[in-house]
Amino acid sequence: MNDFRSLHRAGDPLILPNAWDVASARLLAGAGFPAIGTTSLGVAAVNGLPDGEGATDADTLRLVRRIAGLPCHVTVDIERGSVAAAVAVAAAGAAGINVEDAMGPVEPQVRLIRAVKRELPGLFVNARTDTHWQRVGDLAETLRRVRAYADAGADGIFVPGLREPGDIAAVVRAVDLPVNVLHDPCGPTLGELTGLGVRRVSTGSLLFRVALAATVEAARAVRDGTPVRTTGLPGYAEIAAAP
Repeated sequence: MNDFRSLHRAGDPLILPNAWDVASARLLAGAGFPAIGTTSLGVAAVNGLPDGEGATDADTLRLVRRIAGLPCHVTVDIERGSVAAAVAVAAAGAAGINVEDAMGPVEPQVRLIRAVKRELPGLFVNARTDTHWQRVGDLAETLRRVRAYADAGADGIFVPGLREPGDIAAVVRAVDLPVNVLHDPCGPTLGELTGLGVRRVSTGSLLFRVALAATVEAARAVRDGTPVRTTGLPGYAEIAAAP
């Protein structure tokens, strides 16, 4: 496999699908993606736990241990994170982590990034700021935070919810690091993001939510006597095969 860091290329961004369990990870790896991420919402939901509150550390680590042997790199969403969580997933085989600031103070996040990089210099730390996540975006605050995280030693910058081309371009110019944006079906196209200099596009919880919607749609079709879409479905043997 190519080095995980080298997959973040200008002009050819890393498309990072996010898995929520072993089956989704195996199918995505089998589809040829060179790297997959985990989705904290998906992992939390399938385990009946809240997202973003550090409740899924054990479940996330268990998942990483089971998928780290797949023929792709694995990067892990450890939510707000800790050095201990980073060390654990790295020992389990993760090539990278996402660590989010949840719009808390900048300095504790800077200290965390520095501490993780001291302990694990080879781990790809994708520093996420939530300035645009489920809130009105603040570009000035975004730039302040991404510069601070870059100076602390982060390997990549992630701004979920960032969708305005001018704002994306400003973040790309602000740091000499790969910038990651979340795919938005109503936002810029992949070609447009590539032209703006984005080097990583992840799907977050999108695939998980699409799968849930398809599940409910199929169940309603069975109930209502309408056709169930079956083209392209993975077969029983493919899913049941040992990892």
